[in-house]
Amino acid sequence: MAELSIVRGQRAEPGHGVSLHEAFRVWLRVALLSFGGPAGQIAVMHRILVDEKRWISESRFLHALNYCMLLPGPEAQQLATYIGWLMHRTLGGIMAGGLFIVPGIVAIMALSYVYAAYGNLPLVVALFFGLKAAVLAIVLEAVVRVGKRALKNNAMLALAAAAFIGIFFLGIPFPIIIFGAALIGFAGARSGLAMFQIGSGHGSSKQEGTTESLLGDELPAHARPTVARALRASALWLALWLIPVIVLLLALGRADVFSQIAIFFSKMAVVTFGGAYAVLAYVAQQAVENYAWLKPGEMLDGLGMAETTPGPLIMVLQFVGFMAAFRDPGALPPMLAGTLGGLLATWVTFVPSFLWIFLGAPFIEALRGNKALNGALSAITAAVVGVILNLAVWFAIHTVFRKVDPVHLFPLSFDAPRLSSVDPWALILSVAAIVAIFRFEVGMIPTLIGCCSAGLLLYVVGALS
Repeated sequence: MAELSIVRGQRAEPGHGVSLHEAFRVWLRVALLSFGGPAGQIAVMHRILVDEKRWISESRFLHALNYCMLLPGPEAQQLATYIGWLMHRTLGGIMAGGLFIVPGIVAIMALSYVYAAYGNLPLVVALFFGLKAAVLAIVLEAVVRVGKRALKNNAMLALAAAAFIGIFFLGIPFPIIIFGAALIGFAGARSGLAMFQIGSGHGSSKQEGTTESLLGDELPAHARPTVARALRASALWLALWLIPVIVLLLALGRADVFSQIAIFFSKMAVVTFGGAYAVLAYVAQQAVENYAWLKPGEMLDGLGMAETTPGPLIMVLQFVGFMAAFRDPGALPPMLAGTLGGLLATWVTFVPSFLWIFLGAPFIEALRGNKALNGALSAITAAVVGVILNLAVWFAIHTVFRKVDPVHLFPLSFDAPRLSSVDPWALILSVAAIVAIFRFEVGMIPTLIGCCSAGLLLYVVGALS
């Protein structure tokens, strides 16, 4: 009841002047434009919230992003929740984080129906083919945009380069790279090195010459951490997450497919550092070999759906949950079972994300003026540029080339594209999308529509095999 009263009390007009109705429209727009995985999604949020609407300052945006990068789960959705909470308290966080995943839930569910009923339709493949080219250009733009703002000196540039080399060529796990960068930044700031004191303090945004934000730099009253608020947030979101899991276990037993989905994806919600790419291999192995939910190769089909529809890439787990229950429906009709399985996987994947934000964000906000913490978070930002570049290169390789060859030559471990397998139409469309965005500054939506139309046209004329 205490939490409900807090939510009711949030309907008063906030001091920054942005109403909940306006926020709803903006967050819905962000959600509908959230293509391209975390890199593209973060770029969309930055463009709309920082550059266009000026809701939040550059330094505060990066501060929130750096915290979200440390969490398990989808960092872009958590970032939306964080900023929504800053603007409009708990209700704003639920609205922003919830809207962020609604288009993806609808799109993946619809495509799962088609996939379960008809298989991988050529028309859908053609649609994805064109969209991937546009997504590649969007991700590359994100690397440039974030890099320009985050890599302020040679130390930050070196951290970004080291992060890219570590994750792409050496196969170093994402959490190790992020925590390593945090330790370097923390130690550098504590020792007083100026190169690690970027954007520290509440007045950093003005020092860097950015336009003052509507939110301002002061700590809102609702963002002040208290033990009571932390306990309320923990109790509410742990209950929403774990009570359905416990009920399923008691009612159906551990062997039932719905219990297995609830337990397995709850575990994934705790260990999914680095997003969908970081856990793709493990989830695919478990889903195919241990649970027999998917056939070999179907995980990549699901990832293709998630890559080319709005929302986090981790939405691929909804597809896995759908197919798991669809193939083991029990007494339910297969499509109904698949729907429930997909929604269950989505629930236990995303509810923990709200827990991490509503529990931890107040403490992170209170520490914004801490120089050592800001040094650590600035170093994380630099490392994130390298990680985003890794995603861009990975996506480019798997978009433009039909085959890759794994290279394992200690200490190197990466996928090398087979040059003879280049897909000329994918290359042409990708280059066209990159030129459209970088040279002619064509917007995201026209680029997506153009590439999608080109993919369908190539299918109609028989150019796609």
